[in-house]
Amino acid sequence: MLNPKYNIDAGLPMAIQLIEAGLSFKFGGKVRGSQFAELRAFAAVVQHESFAQAAKHLSMSPSALSQTIRQLETRLGVRLLNRTTRSVAPTAIGQRLFDRLEPTMAELEAAVTEAVATTGRAAGVLRINTPQIAATSVIAPRLGRFHHTNPNVVLDITIDDGLSDIVAGRFDAGIRVGACLEKDMIAVRLTPDVEICVVASPAYLSLRGTPENPADLHHHDCINWRFPGAVGARRWEFRNGREYLEMSVGGPLVTSSQEVALEGALQGLGILYSYDNSRVFELLEEGRLVRVLIDWSPTFQGLFFYYSNRRNPTLALRAFIDCLLDTDF
Repeated sequence: MLNPKYNIDAGLPMAIQLIEAGLSFKFGGKVRGSQFAELRAFAAVVQHESFAQAAKHLSMSPSALSQTIRQLETRLGVRLLNRTTRSVAPTAIGQRLFDRLEPTMAELEAAVTEAVATTGRAAGVLRINTPQIAATSVIAPRLGRFHHTNPNVVLDITIDDGLSDIVAGRFDAGIRVGACLEKDMIAVRLTPDVEICVVASPAYLSLRGTPENPADLHHHDCINWRFPGAVGARRWEFRNGREYLEMSVGGPLVTSSQEVALEGALQGLGILYSYDNSRVFELLEEGRLVRVLIDWSPTFQGLFFYYSNRRNPTLALRAFIDCLLDTDF
């Protein structure tokens, strides 16, 4: 018999009604460990919008995760996810279940983190949103050191060269160029300001000539870059003393990948306006690229680690910041 204090809407499937009423329908009165694991797996799939990414986050195989979801759907008697070969999304019932589960999962994770924090040890999952350049040059070299000093912290790193909202995306923190920081964020500088390098291959310059000023670029092939999800390519900015120019250029390649853009420049497709100079300087020293328009190269703010000012940093977050700022490794 159902407790009469719960008002069950007859228009909803029974399983979801009982879940929303806070009852353990089909769970035998108490949610056992395996049943909690099913709910946690379902929440991870919805959060990551991918079985592969959710499986990686949960440290299990995609096939095992898929079986776990099927068990949960069988237990509840409802379909929770719509699956295609390219995407996964919650059904209407699945979305309602996730909306109820998410704050509970967050509270459980916070409770565990808080309990471990009393021991002075950092623990829990730390979700970081970062562009590729920061993941490669700042985070990757420090992975071993961070894990050895914080073995109970799981790093969940999402590579994102766009301008995602880390709060809406449920990230703990992010890394971004200073000029693109969101409002109301606490930011910590990670790298010095960066000077833009305009480069091309020797073969291209031998064939097409060397531009002497930005206006000459209208007579050259240029390799354009755009933020992921943006419609158009980013305009090129130039500064020479007090003179400032911003312009659109054309060419045979537009990409949201700095690696692809750099490869295009190496293969002689055109002139590249490089935001990521970590490898460019090596190629310049090797003579595989040549720098042009040096007097017009502007400087942009470097990389910053940032997080919302509406939450106190956890021990794990503070430990990660300390690791990123540590240059002695």
